[in-house]
Amino acid sequence: MDAESRRKKIIEFLSGADKPVSASKIAKEFKVSRQIIVGDVALIRAAGTEIEATPRGYILRGREEQNDSSGIVRRVASKHTAEQMQDELYTIVDNGCTVIDVIVEHPVYGQLAGSLHLKSRYDVDQFIEKVEKSDALPLSFLTEGIHLHTLSCPDEASWERVRDQLEKKGYLLDR
Repeated sequence: MDAESRRKKIIEFLSGADKPVSASKIAKEFKVSRQIIVGDVALIRAAGTEIEATPRGYILRGREEQNDSSGIVRRVASKHTAEQMQDELYTIVDNGCTVIDVIVEHPVYGQLAGSLHLKSRYDVDQFIEKVEKSDALPLSFLTEGIHLHTLSCPDEASWERVRDQLEKKGYLLDR
């Protein structure tokens, strides 16, 4: 298969995925190296297809939200220490919401965002493990713990539960 055909197939593959797919899994599917897939995804993005890189793999932008279009999307402003990050994320997913991203305000670059797409404790654990094993710091480190999360919630009640629990734990920046 030539490179252009493979890139079209990668888009089709991601279109059919209901969760993020790692570059290694895509590479295995197409019998090429992981680095080839990383390059292909860069070229696909450059051509205008919006592919997000999450801690668990690639996903077409908006794909997860399409799977649950009955919910609401809200933002929450939080502040906590690095040691409290897992508890904050557990609080959100345990109350039925998905953590779509994390956003911080950088003094030079402006708004910086990282895709997360965390739906469960398992997803949170995988993310925390990746943070602990890497030399990279969480984005909230740049802002002394202050950050936003975009959340996808099934309904207003779950959104209110998340806000209430974050406030009780002292993570909510300002209600």
